[in-house]
Amino acid sequence: MSLSVVTLCRPDVAAGFGLAGLHAIEAMDSFETANRLRELRARPEVGVILIEDTLYDKLPEELQREFGRRALPMLVPFPGPLWEVGAESAEAYIVELLRQVVGYRVRLR
Repeated sequence: MSLSVVTLCRPDVAAGFGLAGLHAIEAMDSFETANRLRELRARPEVGVILIEDTLYDKLPEELQREFGRRALPMLVPFPGPLWEVGAESAEAYIVELLRQVVGYRVRLR
């Protein structure tokens, strides 16, 4: 069985993924994002859903937990483009991702 990768992001980011050859689905707010995720969840050919972190952060917790318990499709947040210098370092971002996956804070050296 062949599974596909789908990107769920804001419209201004979708064009870049389309140019890279990935199918991009646009969403503007948390309501639209949740509806698109429910539609994608029902499609058996979707294996990975890349979701922009600003959209992921606004999802209801129960929907985040539901995708966390499922093997497929995998829901993978990615950082969207920033037009300003962010206060959060790359290391802090990785530590937070590890905390979410492992369940506790990991100290990087």
